[in-house]
Amino acid sequence: MSVSSTVKVRSDSGKVSLLHKALSFCEAIKVSHSVFALPFAISAAFLASNGFPPLSVLGKVVLAVVLARTSAMAFNRWADAELDGLNPRTRLRAVPQGLLTRGCMLVTSLLAALGFVLVSSWMNRLAFILSPAVLLVLLGYSYTKRFTSLSHLALGAALGLSPMGAWVAVRAELGWLPTVLGLAVLAWTAGFDVIYACQDQEFDRRHGLHSIPGKFGVARALLLSRALHVVTIGLLGFLGGLGGLGAAYWAGVACVAALLIYEQSLVRPTDLSRVNLAFFTLNGLVSLVFMTAVVVETLL
Repeated sequence: MSVSSTVKVRSDSGKVSLLHKALSFCEAIKVSHSVFALPFAISAAFLASNGFPPLSVLGKVVLAVVLARTSAMAFNRWADAELDGLNPRTRLRAVPQGLLTRGCMLVTSLLAALGFVLVSSWMNRLAFILSPAVLLVLLGYSYTKRFTSLSHLALGAALGLSPMGAWVAVRAELGWLPTVLGLAVLAWTAGFDVIYACQDQEFDRRHGLHSIPGKFGVARALLLSRALHVVTIGLLGFLGGLGGLGAAYWAGVACVAALLIYEQSLVRPTDLSRVNLAFFTLNGLVSLVFMTAVVVETLL
């Protein structure tokens, strides 16, 4: 093999390695899970604007959400690296496998957090003032399962801040509409996170971690998940009445209710084989359907 061929092979190998690390990083921080929080933030921006928000503001909202969740997810992978390596469900993640280092995750989290604060300052004064508190909730979630079974609600609060933050970005104030929407997102997120946590019931108990399935068992946990999703629909209904929203919105809420009913039908105490379908696919549809309904409603 010639020298030029050897150099080319090494160059191609470097590119493949870099691409592999990039893909591993995207998988580690679950970029695809942006479909949970981002549509609700966009929905709140449309509601706050009573129509299409200025593109500059909408761009800042999207960027802020991406940076905030990147910081939170990277921090979670740093904080949970040892636990992820022990859990059969998570031991193939990038950090336990050695594809990415804990240091890489921590630095990424800190840089994304700094970016989030800078974007918040770019929005308005209130957004900037609130940004450290938002980060405290987002990063603090990773430690809640070490001392409370209400960690699912903490995750819900983290996602529930996204529509409230979008409202602040548009109007530079808080209000009842984004608060009710944030509470709906909290209940929805906690409900599906309880379902997801059922997979780790025994692991949580053995390692002293706190979760609702670990404390009450899978059967009772699923009942609580259903109750949380009933609360979700109730809050979305209250939001529609509070905001005087019309037919397009209510059609969206009806579709969300149908999706959540189907989601709950997929999991049983004796059969958790369809948890991933219930967790990712259906909840992704929930957020996208709701966003579509809000966008159509506000534009009409």
